[in-house]
Amino acid sequence: MTGDVRRMSQADLMSWRMEDDPILRSTIVAVALLDRSPDQERFVRTMERGTRAVPTFRQRLVDPGVGLAPPRWVDDPDFDLSWHLRRVALPHGGGLEAVLPLARVAAMAAFDKDRPLWEATVVDGLDDGRAAVVLKVHHSLTDGIGGIQITNEVVDFERDGTETERPPLPESSSVARGSDLVDALIWHVSTARDLAGRAVPGLARFGLRSLTDPVSALRTVVGTAGSVARYARPVFTTRSPLMTARSTVREVAALDLPLQALRDAGKAADSSLNDAFLAGVLLGLHHYHVRHGTQAGALMTTMPISLRAEGDEIGGNRITLARFALPTDVTDPVELMHRVRAIVRSWRNEPAVPLSEAIAAALNVLPPRALGGMLEHIDFLASNVPGSPIPIYLAGAEILRYYPFAPTIGAAVNITLMSHIDECCIGINADTAAVPDPEVFAGSIADGFREVLAVASGDEDLVSVTLPASGEG
Repeated sequence: MTGDVRRMSQADLMSWRMEDDPILRSTIVAVALLDRSPDQERFVRTMERGTRAVPTFRQRLVDPGVGLAPPRWVDDPDFDLSWHLRRVALPHGGGLEAVLPLARVAAMAAFDKDRPLWEATVVDGLDDGRAAVVLKVHHSLTDGIGGIQITNEVVDFERDGTETERPPLPESSSVARGSDLVDALIWHVSTARDLAGRAVPGLARFGLRSLTDPVSALRTVVGTAGSVARYARPVFTTRSPLMTARSTVREVAALDLPLQALRDAGKAADSSLNDAFLAGVLLGLHHYHVRHGTQAGALMTTMPISLRAEGDEIGGNRITLARFALPTDVTDPVELMHRVRAIVRSWRNEPAVPLSEAIAAALNVLPPRALGGMLEHIDFLASNVPGSPIPIYLAGAEILRYYPFAPTIGAAVNITLMSHIDECCIGINADTAAVPDPEVFAGSIADGFREVLAVASGDEDLVSVTLPASGEG
């Protein structure tokens, strides 16, 4: 392996360095509700197969401690699958509301950074013989779409499953004692070569254009520079007058609504499902502020933009994070979807998007606290992850629902949608210093989605809210 193959990306390095501040932890939690308890032997076998397919699930991070080179993934010589797999039973039964307290604790707890950065806990004892799995992974292992790819490595597409040959163990990757300096130098040379390889063709094209069309060439330079400035600009104040405080305490909640109903709402407004999702979130944030006697004309969001291409390795992060303002003073759902569509489309087409890794590298020169100060002034995060459109099974149990609880990374709240067959499973992960009344917040977001769904349906009972069981969260 070359020195840079198993290194963190610059974007991941940014989040890794900031974890010196626990408010900025990048822990992803997902809850899969199952129709029955998974077979333990099959579950262990399935998870072991998954760690072979995705090498970083058997590896830990080693910081070279030299220069600005990011940590490197190396094989964990003490890898013990049983340490990562846990099994518990609920004492009093229940449904999703009884599992959410476990998800909440998982979202707040730090990883043991001397081991691979993931855990999976089977939760037995739910009502009607059902069960759940609480999966916890560090964001450096994967993004949302990568997480779905990883899931596909461990699930079956029929209940009985098909025993497949185990993938071979991944090629060994280790760092020899005393090799840190050499390894860091290799990475710097490789990175410089990669940047040069990308830049030279562009510079050649620019040089040719500057001769044939100097005005257009100048516009390109100015436009790209402006785009980079917009991407990297600091954020020093929250736009919300309400959600301003930050802490290490989290609370979670879940929303359910029909996938087709959200699609229909978007289509009725000549918009997409993602436009309808963001409009529901924004209307909900508007209601939450109004219920506290205040308003915000717009809120600053961080939205992941996928850069994943066909042929990319399974898992890993292939995203860039765009930070921009979205309106919360537009109360007509159709008009709001149109506004959202225009804003999001413009950011997806920003010239700086392909340069996100270089921008992250420049920001990594700053002290971690400076970067953290910028992120703690983001109002909310929102993400839409397409899940499985067909039934999937885990060790003989069907996955009925799949809820994502993505990290706040310094923002007041993260609201993430994952589609599963014909349902939208929405996970809310809120900082309780910013959102001290999560039941009011979840109700407000649900009302926002009800207004969006009403664009295409008159049924007001399509959205349900699940909060953690009282006394446990």
